[in-house]
Amino acid sequence: MTTEASERPRPEHFLSMIRDQQRGRLKIYLGFAPGVGKTYEMLQEGQRLIRQGVDAVIGVVETHGRADTAAQIGGLEQVSLKRIEYRGVTLEEMDTDAVLARRPTVALVDELAHTNAPGCKHAKRYQDVEELLRAGIHVITTMNIQHLESLYDIIERFAGVKVKERVPDYVLAQADQIVNVDLSAEDLQERLRQGKVYPAERVERALSNFFTGDNLSRLRELALEEIASALDQQRQKQGGPADNGSDRVMVCLSSRSPNVHRLLRKAARLADRFNAPWYAVYIQTPRERLDRIDAATQRMVSDSLALGQQLGGIAMPFTGPSFEEAVAVFVAEYRITHILMGRSQRPWYQRWFGRTALDRLLQAVPQVDITVVDVR
Repeated sequence: MTTEASERPRPEHFLSMIRDQQRGRLKIYLGFAPGVGKTYEMLQEGQRLIRQGVDAVIGVVETHGRADTAAQIGGLEQVSLKRIEYRGVTLEEMDTDAVLARRPTVALVDELAHTNAPGCKHAKRYQDVEELLRAGIHVITTMNIQHLESLYDIIERFAGVKVKERVPDYVLAQADQIVNVDLSAEDLQERLRQGKVYPAERVERALSNFFTGDNLSRLRELALEEIASALDQQRQKQGGPADNGSDRVMVCLSSRSPNVHRLLRKAARLADRFNAPWYAVYIQTPRERLDRIDAATQRMVSDSLALGQQLGGIAMPFTGPSFEEAVAVFVAEYRITHILMGRSQRPWYQRWFGRTALDRLLQAVPQVDITVVDVR
C-alpha cells in the first residue's frame, strides 16, 4: 500500500493522468535554418521504425525539390493529401481526418509552423498535430528555431526578418523529445552553394540576406540554448518537482502598452530561463473600466492576453484603485519575484513633474526585482 500525501487526491488529478496516458508522444527535429537536414532525419527515423515493425506513415512531407531528402521517402506509406482550390490555384495540405481514419502508430508531419490554406480544418499545422496527439497517435515533426513565437522580436532585430509563421512556445514545451539537427554555419553555406538547399537562382540572394555567417551563428546559438533549456526542464521533471517557492514572473499590461507583443515575448523568455511560472496581467484601474475604453482598445487588450496564454503564461485582468496598488496586491497573492514593464512613452519633460509609475511601483513593492523593457 502506498500513500502520496495527507491531502485527499482530487478526482480531476486521476482524470489528467488517464488523458496523459492516452495522448500521443511528440518528437521534434529542431534546426537553426532551412537545409540543415531536419526532414532528412525525420524520414530516416520513419524508415527505421518500419523496419522494426512499427506502423509509421507520412502525413505530409515537404522535400522542396531536394533529391537527397526525396530519396529518403522510399517505401514509406503516404496518406493522400487534401486538395483545396484557393484563388484559382490548387493547393495540397495534410488531410488530418484521413490520418485519423488511417490511425497509424506514428505519423510523420513535416514543417510544424506551416500555415494551412483557407478551408482546412485548422488554421495552423501545429493544431493538426495537436489533434493527432489527442487521438493517441504519436507524431514526429520538424521546425526551425526562428518560428518559435517568443523569439519573434529577437529574430527581427538581428536578421531583419518578420517571421510570419510561428509556433506557440507551449507546443515546444510539451514535446517529449527534441532532437537538435546541427551543422556548422560554414557547412550550411557550402550546401547552399552546391544547390542542395535552394535552386541556383536563389543562392546568392540567400547568402547575402538571411544566410549570412552572423545570422546563422546567432540562430545556431538560439537553437542550442533552447535545446539546453528543454533538457534541463526534462531532467527536473524526471528528478522530481522543482522548488516551487523560488521564482515567479509578472508582466504588467495596460490598455496603452506600446509594442505589448515584444514585452510578452521578453517575459516568456525570462520565465523560461528561470523555469518559473509567469503571469500576463492587465492592470485595470478605474479609468480603464470597460465602459470607459473603446472597442478597439478592448480588442487590443483581449489579443494581448490571448498571446500571453499562447506563450505559456497565465493571462488575466486584475483590478485595483491604482496601478501600483493593484500590482502590490497581485505580488502578495501570487508571490511574484520579478516584474517586467514597458518603458514609459511619456515625453521627457512630462516626467519631470511628479513621480512616474515606476517610481510609485518601486516604493510599493521594494522586495521585487523590476525590469524595465525598452519596447520601442
